[in-house]
Amino acid sequence: SALAHNFNFSRYTTRKQSSYLFSQANQYTMSEVQKESSDGSHDIELTPFTLFRYVASIALLIFSIIIVGALIFTGNTRVAKETHPAVALIVCIAAIVWLSMIEGQQASLVGLPPVDPDLYKDSHPMTYKNAALAFRGDNLDRYLMGRQFMVLLVVFVINQCAGPLDPTVDVLGLPDGVKLVFLDIGLGMIVFTCILGQLTTQVNASHCMIDFINNYFALFTLYVAMTVEFSGVMHSSYLVQNLLSALSGKPIISNEPPRTGFTFAFFWGRVLMSMAILGFCLAVVFV
Repeated sequence: SALAHNFNFSRYTTRKQSSYLFSQANQYTMSEVQKESSDGSHDIELTPFTLFRYVASIALLIFSIIIVGALIFTGNTRVAKETHPAVALIVCIAAIVWLSMIEGQQASLVGLPPVDPDLYKDSHPMTYKNAALAFRGDNLDRYLMGRQFMVLLVVFVINQCAGPLDPTVDVLGLPDGVKLVFLDIGLGMIVFTCILGQLTTQVNASHCMIDFINNYFALFTLYVAMTVEFSGVMHSSYLVQNLLSALSGKPIISNEPPRTGFTFAFFWGRVLMSMAILGFCLAVVFV
C-alpha cells in the first residue's frame, strides 16, 4: 500500500524519521538501540514445541468446527431446531464475520490515535473516515461502550445458532468423555468463537491497524456501535464511572465541554432509563 511504501522509504532517509514513524505506528517509543534490536522481534523461531502448538491448535479448531457443523445439521441447536439448519448455518457465519470486524476494529481504533491521520488520508480514505468519527470529542469512549454490547449480543446469537440443546445426544459417535468436554462444558464453542471471531482478527488488526478498517464494513460497524451507545441502554455504566470518580477524588478526563441544559438532562435521563432496564434484567435473572 502507499502507506507501507512511505514507511519503507522513510527507513532509508534518516534514522530520526524512521524512529518517529515506527513509534507512531506501533504505539510505543523506543531508542535507536531498542529499534535495531527489535528488527526481528516478529520472527518466530519454529522450534518443535512451537510447531506442535500450531498443529494442535489448528487440529482443535478443525475438530470444533466439525462438531459445531454436526450440531447444526442434526438440529441440535435452538435456531436449527426452530427454523432450519441452513438458517442456523447462515446466521452463525454472518455473526462470526461481524464479530471478527467488531473485535479487529477495536484493536485498530484503540491503537491509531497517536498516528497522524494525514499519513493515511489519501492512501486509506475509509480508515480516515473511521478515525475522523471515532476520534472526535469523546466518541472513542462511546464506541467502546457500544461495541461491548454488540460483542455480547453477537456471541449470544452464535450460541443460539451453534450451541448444543442437549449435550448428551449422540454426535458423530463421540465418546461420552469427549462430549462432556466439548459440548457440556463448551470447549468446542469456546474454541470456535474465540479463534474464528475474536483472536485472529485482533492479532492481525493490531499489526495492520490502518488496513483493517479501510472499508465500508468497518464504518458501518462503527456507526452501529455509536447508535447503541446513543440509545442509552448502557448508560448506567456512566453512573458507576461518576461514582468512582467522586470516591477517588480524580476528575473524569473529557475532550468535550461540561454538559449543560438539554444535553445534561438528556444524558442523565438515559442513565435513569438504563438503571431501570438493568433493574428489570436483574429481577428477571434472579427472581
